[in-house]
Amino acid sequence: MDDKTILNRISELVDEEHRLRADAQANESGTDDDARTRLRELEESLDQCWDLLRRRRAARQTHGDPDAQGVRPRPEVERYLQ
Repeated sequence: MDDKTILNRISELVDEEHRLRADAQANESGTDDDARTRLRELEESLDQCWDLLRRRRAARQTHGDPDAQGVRPRPEVERYLQ
């Protein structure tokens, strides 16, 4: 997966996240369980994509192989401290 593909995926995920949040705001009862679950999945997928993109860029800057970087498992990425 190249950087452009990762950035396109990030854009798709963000668009879906915005749609879900807008729907939740328009709905007086708030976000239902399915929407909350999907939002959590989207956030985790976004974290994975950003992590991969950062590691690919770091590899390129240190003359490494960006293509050798793979997607880390969600639990690993989610344990990072902000």
